[in-house]
Amino acid sequence: MNGMTKRLKTALATRGHTEALTNGTVRPRTFEFDFEEVPVIIKAFRRMVRSQDFDICELAMTTYLCSRAFGKPFTAIPVFPMRAFHHGAIMYNMKSGISTPKDLEGKKVGVNRGYTVTTGLWVRSILQHEHGVDLSKITWMLSGDEHVAEYRPPANVVAIEPGTTLEKLLEAGEIAAAIGVQVDAPGVKPLIPNAKDAGFDALRQRGLYPINHTVVVRNDVLEANPDLAADLFEAFAEAKRRYLDRLTSGGIDTPDPVQARVMEITGDPVPYGIEPNRQMLESIVQYSVEQGILSRPFGIEELFAPGTRDLTA
Repeated sequence: MNGMTKRLKTALATRGHTEALTNGTVRPRTFEFDFEEVPVIIKAFRRMVRSQDFDICELAMTTYLCSRAFGKPFTAIPVFPMRAFHHGAIMYNMKSGISTPKDLEGKKVGVNRGYTVTTGLWVRSILQHEHGVDLSKITWMLSGDEHVAEYRPPANVVAIEPGTTLEKLLEAGEIAAAIGVQVDAPGVKPLIPNAKDAGFDALRQRGLYPINHTVVVRNDVLEANPDLAADLFEAFAEAKRRYLDRLTSGGIDTPDPVQARVMEITGDPVPYGIEPNRQMLESIVQYSVEQGILSRPFGIEELFAPGTRDLTA
């Protein structure tokens, strides 16, 4: 690189397992991060998809799949900096005549932002695969647009009227339920009871540990620097190792309670690499096809940069 260390513009949320990267204590070998502080990381997703504003960017997993389907010029490495359980992400109005998820059929259900939002994908998969809900019998109401502007959702997906919000519609009972909204109202409560336990039960019984975000690199940057993808993976891996060492030794005053419980069950709350995550990756692709986010499945290997496909951490 002409003796100069290349600086790559990067958008990444700071979390326990990425903090050593964002504060500079772990540095890649072949380049330097040039971090842009993006307080709401979702805003970076849109900029990456629409104008490739960053060399390296955290990106929602379904946004990535949709982006690849439309030929956006970036490729992921198998690093997954954000995961979550989603059983608690759907709220319903108790006056809307619903007592079980199956009762949502024939009703309107809100989805925060776009149909391709990862939380929406995971919640719909829980409704379908754990509760037998026919997703095609629900009208999905969106409060925003898709990051991938070219994407066209299925016919039963519509936008809410301008000037209103999903929160108002849910409180008024004009929609039966909504995914990914915060409503503190007497008649609105989580649809799936004991949602936290349901998430951990699904992890224990079926290895369900939903991936929300990955990390992508612009293709021109990857082509110019063949070792960069593996180097980037190793930097994430080293930052994670340092975090887990502190987590296991009690060196973190207020550990993330979800990560701490996952660690008890699986031993690793943030597994990286294709192989340890194959089941979740195959699930995301399957659900994306089932829900009309993808028109055809991807092979898992083709989603990730050469040089990273066999790496694990």
